[in-house]
Amino acid sequence: MKFPYLPKFGVLFIVLTVLFFSACNPENSSDVNKVDGVIAAVKENYAPDKRVALFDIQSEKKSSGYILKGKTNLPEALDALKKELDSQNIKYTDSIEVLPSEKLEGKIYGVINNSVANLRSNPAHSAELVTQGILGMPLTVYQKERSWYHIQTPDNYLGWVDAGGIELMTKQEFDKWKTTEKVIYTDTYGKSYTEADASSDAVSDVVAGNIFSLMGEDGDFYRIKYPDGREAYLLKGEANSFDEWKSKLALTKESLVETSKTMLGVPYLWGGTSTKGVDCSGFTKTVYLMNGMIIPRDASQQIHEGVLIDDSKEFDKLIAGDLLFFGRKATDSTSERVIHVGMWIGDNKFIHSAGNVHISTMDQDSDEFDEYNYNRYLRTKRILNETGEGLLYLTKEDIF
Repeated sequence: MKFPYLPKFGVLFIVLTVLFFSACNPENSSDVNKVDGVIAAVKENYAPDKRVALFDIQSEKKSSGYILKGKTNLPEALDALKKELDSQNIKYTDSIEVLPSEKLEGKIYGVINNSVANLRSNPAHSAELVTQGILGMPLTVYQKERSWYHIQTPDNYLGWVDAGGIELMTKQEFDKWKTTEKVIYTDTYGKSYTEADASSDAVSDVVAGNIFSLMGEDGDFYRIKYPDGREAYLLKGEANSFDEWKSKLALTKESLVETSKTMLGVPYLWGGTSTKGVDCSGFTKTVYLMNGMIIPRDASQQIHEGVLIDDSKEFDKLIAGDLLFFGRKATDSTSERVIHVGMWIGDNKFIHSAGNVHISTMDQDSDEFDEYNYNRYLRTKRILNETGEGLLYLTKEDIF
């Protein structure tokens, strides 16, 4: 379920980077610096973005050579590291754990089991909320620490989820789950019920994009099953057969605008990617997901996809669905910093999550002119119907 889009520039890049690290280090004659330089070079080549790739390797000097310790989910990066150390005749013992962990005993697949699961930077509820997973989302599971699991989402994002938010599966169990007919919840927010009756008790809340196994139909309701086996009922007017929903996906500028407006007023939540709460990139990600596209998680990742439309505030070039990026421009001494994103909806307006999901305008003559974002505007990219390693289409990829 991994969809890697990490750059690999080859051994030459690694060698040149090692030389750079050594030259910049006053102790470049020591073997310790050589080893650390190789590790840093390989990490820069294979795992420059820790949000989507894990390469946490350290070296320890011993009389007989070096012990390499740590963890990675990139076996190809580990191979490159060892080849480079071998080429420099550096003796080492490989004690690196390649994930998924053998301690998981084959349960290296998972499916989000709550309407929304909070994924954190570290295995603790007090850790930063980095993103969310919604019910039915498939995961790669790498390791367990206490009651937390280190996982990777279909867009490659890494995070930790507590045991209550995930249903672990073997490959056989996961393949069986994937082959079942599915139902997708399409309203913004609602409930599933214990009976085919909206006045019956709720089984759980549900949000846009939740996916369940389809067990049958009962009047105005779908009979559904959660990943953990719970059964419930969903109103047909609020959901759809997943295959039928996919077949009717328009993925047009009009459908993107329509979806975005269903989320007006949803509160801002740092790390949020669901209709319970969204940050700026979580909002654009959710809008595109409900139109059949998985796009990268963060604004600083989304900006690298698609084609450039504008970088000089010529907003007449934009069409609905284009993504506007905001932040700090690069200077001679500082790099560019992308810190906000919104979506163009036409008529000189864009919709974004800041405080809550709302519409702003770039019309300087309007009383609602968004001067703050106008002044920090960077550029606009078009990802609608574009291709790229970070753009996945549900009609083309076998994800769910």
